[in-house]
Amino acid sequence: MNTRVEWVRDNCRLLKGIAEEFSASRPFEGLTIGTGIHLEPKTVALLLTLKEGGARVVSTGNLNSTQQTAVDHLRTHGVEVIGGPTRDPEEHRANLVQVLEARPQLILDNGGDLFTLYLERPYDGLLGGTEETTSGRMRLEPLRAQLRVPILVINDSPIKQFAENEHAVGQSVLESYMRVTNRVTNGQRVTVFGYGSCGRGVAENFKGAHAQVSVAEVDPVKRLNAHLDGYATPHRDEAIAGADLIVTVTGGERILRGSDLALLKDGVILANAGHFPVEIDVPDLRAHASVTATTQYEDGVESLHLDDGRTVHLVTEGHMFNLAGPRPLGNSIESMDLGFALQARCLQAVAADPTMADACVVPVPVDIDNRVANAYLDLHYSAPLPAGSR
Repeated sequence: MNTRVEWVRDNCRLLKGIAEEFSASRPFEGLTIGTGIHLEPKTVALLLTLKEGGARVVSTGNLNSTQQTAVDHLRTHGVEVIGGPTRDPEEHRANLVQVLEARPQLILDNGGDLFTLYLERPYDGLLGGTEETTSGRMRLEPLRAQLRVPILVINDSPIKQFAENEHAVGQSVLESYMRVTNRVTNGQRVTVFGYGSCGRGVAENFKGAHAQVSVAEVDPVKRLNAHLDGYATPHRDEAIAGADLIVTVTGGERILRGSDLALLKDGVILANAGHFPVEIDVPDLRAHASVTATTQYEDGVESLHLDDGRTVHLVTEGHMFNLAGPRPLGNSIESMDLGFALQARCLQAVAADPTMADACVVPVPVDIDNRVANAYLDLHYSAPLPAGSR
């Protein structure tokens, strides 16, 4: 019986076409590509596409999202995978260091970890690479003058913003919430922290599932946008106090912390959909003086029992819960196929012209956006008409 990895690879139709092209053109011949990225079936399709292009691919995963089946499949097919599933930040850092010890000419980063480490231990020969996330772009922008190599930010592509972040993240967060908790959405008060493209998608999907959705946003323009989209936009403390479920998706740190326990409703569920497991300060919550006991449940749910009788529930220890917990599926295959087609084309562009001017931590070039958009539309909406039709 074929595995889910094979199902996903068969349905990443853009990457399949690019892999066939790369196997002939070999744009990465003689180059090493290093990456630290969520290792799950859709990422397998990307990394094997890069390998088809002649690259030596050296990879490790991210915290609490690596799937062993993906690791096994990659190793079987010639990708060098360092480490395995881990929740230990120090172990994760050591794995990233080993990736850099391979001295990759191209880096496919996810959160800015590898480029930041590269500045601590630079080596000759780095051509540049890509950064997948907004969180990573926020880390790398202040480092442009030190990095001085082309780094294309996938998350700044309009395709990534609406196809994956808005549509797919919102969908996968809702699906993961229901799968992990098995709790109702109808009539529940849901607060979404952050109204970037991911936050918009999360809010829209919970609204579609008949929840009462509020948005907490520090940016006045984004808060106005949420208001005009029909969401309640209370001030922070009110947004916290009224919620049955709080989802953080801001890219920031310590959005929820121990001092917020006094505001939370009895039975509230806290979940993070941001890239780094820092938006909910779980250690601070656990260590707060009002927490008298904890209960651990299977499937990644933890309950904090407070001294006044209230209970607060945490999902997947504050990690990105649509890629953690039981049977993590992440975003839809088609959305990731689009995003990873951007990755492949951007790495191809950097390999072909590592002297790209003014391209350090910048959005995907428009010509690559257009090429990937046209390829997707050609695949999905250009089927021949049935015989006899007009």
